[in-house]
Amino acid sequence: MAMPDDSVDDVFLPGGRLRVDWFSDDALHALRESLRLARETRWDSVRSPHVFMGLLAVPDPSIRNWGDRLQADLSNLLDQFQELFHQEQGEEEAVLALNREFLSDNVIRLLRDAYQRAVENRRCKITPMDLLISLLTASKSIVAQCFERIGVTAAKLTELAVIAEHTGRDNERGERAKK
Repeated sequence: MAMPDDSVDDVFLPGGRLRVDWFSDDALHALRESLRLARETRWDSVRSPHVFMGLLAVPDPSIRNWGDRLQADLSNLLDQFQELFHQEQGEEEAVLALNREFLSDNVIRLLRDAYQRAVENRRCKITPMDLLISLLTASKSIVAQCFERIGVTAAKLTELAVIAEHTGRDNERGERAKK
């Protein structure tokens, strides 16, 4: 008896590889940067702070808009997170790929939440903002906890991200109307 394929609506293919065609070019670029940053900070798997660092390393216009609204220098913020999450004792040359086995449970959940968010917003591709907002709204988000230590709540970070996302969409609509 054939079993239904539960992976049809999952961001991972049955073998564990990420469905890269479900991600915008900018989101995929950020995820690839997260792999590099996980290696650079000596982790043997990609964690949610690495995804955040990937978004900061190659910010698309909406992430830059979020940074501006936060009044944060994204490259300085990236440096701070790299320093905070660098391990002295760790894998110097970890083999990492965009495959489920190399991602923490939180990152797997984050990617699935980002996909759900994209679907709810009627988009066929996951954007960097889907990743950021899903990361900030995750329960016990270590990234949000880092910001809360300096007095910026997850709710405020998310609010600014949603505003930046809507501003970006409005700008895109205006550009298309001009053409």
